[in-house]
Amino acid sequence: MRLNNLRRSSNVNDRRGSGVALAGGGGGVFVLALIVYLMGGDPTGLIVNGVSQMSQRSTLSPEQEAKQKDFVAAVLGNTEDVWGEIFRAHGSSYRQPVLTLFAGAVDSACGRAGAAMGPFYCPMDQRVYLDLSFFNDLERRFAAPGDFARAYVIAHEVGHHIQNLEGTFDRVQARQQRSSDSAARALSVRVELQADCYAGVWANRAQAQFGAIEPGDIDEALNAATQIGDDRLQQQSQGHVVPDAFTHGTSEQRSRWFNTGFKAGQIEACDTFGAGKI
Repeated sequence: MRLNNLRRSSNVNDRRGSGVALAGGGGGVFVLALIVYLMGGDPTGLIVNGVSQMSQRSTLSPEQEAKQKDFVAAVLGNTEDVWGEIFRAHGSSYRQPVLTLFAGAVDSACGRAGAAMGPFYCPMDQRVYLDLSFFNDLERRFAAPGDFARAYVIAHEVGHHIQNLEGTFDRVQARQQRSSDSAARALSVRVELQADCYAGVWANRAQAQFGAIEPGDIDEALNAATQIGDDRLQQQSQGHVVPDAFTHGTSEQRSRWFNTGFKAGQIEACDTFGAGKI
């Protein structure tokens, strides 16, 4: 990914060193907590108590951390520029999110979260949260190397911010409250797939307007989307797939919706709910 022409965001809040170490985690815990939130419940207890043991986290040297912080600021800044223009074209203004860097654990408006839960967006405070050690996990644990795989992860979480600004979370919550449990879970998967599609829209504009995409970058993002599909993760962790427990979508769905957004470059292409209605 070419970073030289990308503006660095001033909305990176570095809270590393101020968090409390929290062992373990579970990639789907925060997603389940988000489901609880969207259904009108309090996710704090699930976030605090739902953490299970996971693989040992890798540490970064100060030089690596500084380089990755600059990378995060560049990607976030570009998402601000891209989405700012898209919102202006639709007659509105873009409210930029803050991206909080933390180490070990962090307190958010959605409760306390551990690093092993992975990056997340909290709609209650409109912040993206990221422990830089996840980038090591992305490469080593999920077999998704490359700087654009990392950019995709950030863009996906920013995609949730777009949904929050659009009122998608509120509409999904209202629909979930009158749906069965399985239908409510399916809606949450559609929320995640739309965030993947929005990440693809950003990638399209990052290339068209800023020339940020290098050969192989999109393949890195598609590979990352594939590697963290629910079916693949379940097969690896428990030896079988349980579709009723999906939280983000299958590998095929995640890569397909990212690619849909990338090819179209238009937010209107990301109707994962069908007929534009939730």
